[in-house]
Amino acid sequence: MTYPRNFSHIGLSVPNLEQAISFYSEVMGWYIIMEPSDVVEDDSPIGVMCTDVFGAGWEKFRIAHMATGDRVGIELFEFPNNEQPDNNFEFWKTGIFHYAIQDPDIEGMVEKIVAHGGKQRMPIREYYPGEKPYRMVYCEDPFGNLVELYSHSYELTYSEGAY
Repeated sequence: MTYPRNFSHIGLSVPNLEQAISFYSEVMGWYIIMEPSDVVEDDSPIGVMCTDVFGAGWEKFRIAHMATGDRVGIELFEFPNNEQPDNNFEFWKTGIFHYAIQDPDIEGMVEKIVAHGGKQRMPIREYYPGEKPYRMVYCEDPFGNLVELYSHSYELTYSEGAY
């Protein structure tokens, strides 16, 4: 039987775990559910599982887990020799290119993101000018990950007759 599944978590690769934890806790309000730890390529259950995912030769990485206000997990990875591309926004390639959060104070959230090393990619726009008071904007966190901000829930924004 098909039914709507809940979103569990998203994994983000960051160049510095402590800086990422600081940014996401201070700006997004997310909280730590598992402190940073080291994972090594070995015969432990986590080592074997990671080899299944990454293939042999990954050696080690650091990981931490955070959660959002609605209990969605944020899994942060810091890999050795992390490379931050000049352009982390290759929207034409298959894969995840952004995550989105909801905040009624979009202007205040944009200011926080920029003040903490991120950037605003576009002006704040209204989705349905004159019809619904829904606004959105794309930003980047300090690590080049794109974050979209919504003023209202995803369901309210896209469903007809919901306002």
